[in-house]
This record gives sequence, C-alpha cells and structure tokens, in this order.
Amino acid sequence: MDTPMSNFHFRLLSLGYKIRDLLESRESILEEVNIPPGYHVLDFGCGPGSYIPPLSTMVGKSGKIYALDIHPLAVESVNKMIDEKSLTNVETILSGRDTHLPDECIDMILLYDIYHSFSDPDAILHELHRVLSPEGILSFSDHHLQEDEIITSLTGKQMFRLVKKGKKTFIFKKGKS
Repeated sequence: MDTPMSNFHFRLLSLGYKIRDLLESRESILEEVNIPPGYHVLDFGCGPGSYIPPLSTMVGKSGKIYALDIHPLAVESVNKMIDEKSLTNVETILSGRDTHLPDECIDMILLYDIYHSFSDPDAILHELHRVLSPEGILSFSDHHLQEDEIITSLTGKQMFRLVKKGKKTFIFKKGKS
C-alpha cells in the first residue's frame, strides 16, 4: 500500500481489530514468537496498536518498540495509547516504507497482516533486511496468503530464510543481502 486507506476504512478496520482481540488476545500470538526483555522490536504496519501493550511489557524498560504505520490515525492511536498507559519504551514512526532507523538495530520485526497490500514488497523487504540485526528475527503472518506464497515471497531473494512455522506465525532469520 503506497497511500493510507481512507479514515473511514481505518476506523472500521480498527473496530474489527477490537472485536478480534476480544476473541483472541495478541499475547497468545506473541507467546509463539518468544520476545525476551531488552529486545528492540519494529511493529511494521502497526495499525491501531493491538500488539503494542503486550510488546511493551515483554521487552521491558531495557527494550524498545518502534510502531510504524503509513496512516496518521494509526500513529495517533498508538500515541494516545502511549500517553494513557504511560508506555515509556514505545516510539511511533509515520512512514510507508522507510523506517529511518540505523542499520542492523532491530532484534525482531513483526510483519502481521499487511504484506498482501504492499505494491512493492521487495523494497519493503530490503528495508526490513537493512534494519534487522544479523541474528534478528522476522515474525510473519498474513491470513490473505497461502503458506507457499509466504515462503516463496520471503525466501525467494535469499534475504530471509524460514526457521520455524508456528500455529499462527512464520519465523524467518536474516539471510544474505
């Protein structure tokens, strides 16, 4: 996605996420990923921030969460959450592709239910590869894609290699550039 969806669509999607989160907590998905304290995590395409509170707790005071989204309402929503919950380890980034982060500074990237909407997925994968640390993890989920599409898309250029398939996520490690 190169441009943000309409505000109406974003608000409708956010409502759907609230209902989804009541049916299945985001913690149950994050437990599959095993995020230790001190990690620096990039939630790429964070939306209204469903994963932010549990991530903030998991990484603790020594960790850092970067919540990136192209939609201004998403960033506004996460900023409101930061203020309301006094989350001191979360920073928002309003951007479509460029993270504006230093090379190899991220321990884990969450790429959840957004990949299918990218018009230039290779450019985004290059950016994610750039910011991911050498031993970093890319946690991926997109219910719009079949398993073979996911694996082929992420491993095709050898930037990432599949190391584990969980119940809800695929875990990739950084490969060659």
